[in-house]
Amino acid sequence: MDRTSLVAELNRRGLRGEALAGPLYKRLAQALTSLIQEGLLKAGTALPGERDLAEALKLGRVTVRTAYRDLMAAGALESRHGSGTFVSGKVERMEQSLWRLSSFSADMRSRGRLPAARILSREVNTPSPEESFLLGLGGDEPVLRLDRLRLADGLPLAIERAVVPVKFLGENAGGEGSLYDALAASGHRPVRALQRLTAVTLDASYAAMLNVKTGAPALLIERVSRLEDQRVVEYTRSHYRGDAYDFVAELRIGDDHE
Repeated sequence: MDRTSLVAELNRRGLRGEALAGPLYKRLAQALTSLIQEGLLKAGTALPGERDLAEALKLGRVTVRTAYRDLMAAGALESRHGSGTFVSGKVERMEQSLWRLSSFSADMRSRGRLPAARILSREVNTPSPEESFLLGLGGDEPVLRLDRLRLADGLPLAIERAVVPVKFLGENAGGEGSLYDALAASGHRPVRALQRLTAVTLDASYAAMLNVKTGAPALLIERVSRLEDQRVVEYTRSHYRGDAYDFVAELRIGDDHE
């Protein structure tokens, strides 16, 4: 997206008006965040200088500077000495325990980050043979398939496909918030899970959504979650950015070691 297109898009989304809440710099920061989330501003894209963008949008320079500052603090933008401001291609690495079952939303909130989800597709349909086997369902029992891009502070971190029997969730579950919260609200929160990790590379479509290069490393995590009564409540396949996560596990030496 070039400078002219960026200014036109920001103006189209609107930054002023009584119906819009919050100071102007926050509205500008949110509009830029949305463009990053939607893939319209790719990693490495150069943004206009503070003065140029302020003049183009008829805003104060301090407004643009403050919006840029907040997005840099969140990791969405980066300043390169002598070059300007760019959409960040880097993320702060996070450690994720393999032994703790938690939702993406809860995990991000525990780190002081703002979780979000962009729905890529959502459908209620009969399960595939593999889904029937993994979920312990009959072929005519409907499932909700939910594909989402998971973000934290506006940065894309994972692409997730969750398959949940409709009987545990209901057909009208939205998908924007925590799936585990929705399951808990219906009385079906998972209590244990089996996870399998595989090192993979990202194809062009997944790489574009995660703002990384085609062929970038990722972790594919397949998870089967169960209720207290051992019924399977969720099957999830998630592709996590390899530059964002370190998955760790504590191991104990058994009594039978030599």
